[in-house]
Amino acid sequence: MNLRKLILTENACYKAGKTIVPKGIMVHSTGANNPYLKRYIGPDDELLGKNPYSNHWNQERPDGRQVCPHAFIGKLADGSIATYQTLPWNHRGWHAGGSANDTHIGLEICEDNLTDASYFNAVYKEAIELCVYLCRLYNLTEKNIIGHSEGYKLGIASNHADVMHWFAKHGKSMDTFRVDVKKLLIEGDKSATEEKKKYYRVQIGAYTIKANAEAQLARAKKAGFTDAFIKTE
Repeated sequence: MNLRKLILTENACYKAGKTIVPKGIMVHSTGANNPYLKRYIGPDDELLGKNPYSNHWNQERPDGRQVCPHAFIGKLADGSIATYQTLPWNHRGWHAGGSANDTHIGLEICEDNLTDASYFNAVYKEAIELCVYLCRLYNLTEKNIIGHSEGYKLGIASNHADVMHWFAKHGKSMDTFRVDVKKLLIEGDKSATEEKKKYYRVQIGAYTIKANAEAQLARAKKAGFTDAFIKTE
């Protein structure tokens, strides 16, 4: 995950200063054919690129609307994929159009023309990694992740089709998304367990003659115990 931060401090949502206890994550997509992050995030940090129309969302009410998610995923000026955090994770966002604003972190994936498999796979992977990061941060699981359209069916979000109008074109769904998040969470747990293994040092002898101790030390190092040493007592 290529995670960066540019908080939309000029947006009225940020200025409202309300906080939440995150209980879930809602995945959105922007609904416009523009995969570049500079469309929504500004000013240019020398990675985003300049938005010639200055219609990014770092203003009071972008396009006259009350909108502001916690993060965007899309292209930088050089075409590489990145995630930008745009609100503190525990800030009450304006992304769901319903009560999910009080409980969910909202992330927006910048859409293209919906047909580029390479771009889709890259942002899909980035979104999974962001969700894994947030799950670990707030003790959530894949079960706490929903799409905007699922939020509508649950009565906690407005009537939008995202992200299934896009995911389905590439053989994916929110179910496959959750499965992929779960896999990565499990892999991370296994790695953490391995790192926490304890190691017990074994003393292989004590000698009253220094030369004998040095000879044993040489044999130990030759056998691969490069951190072996002589301790005088």
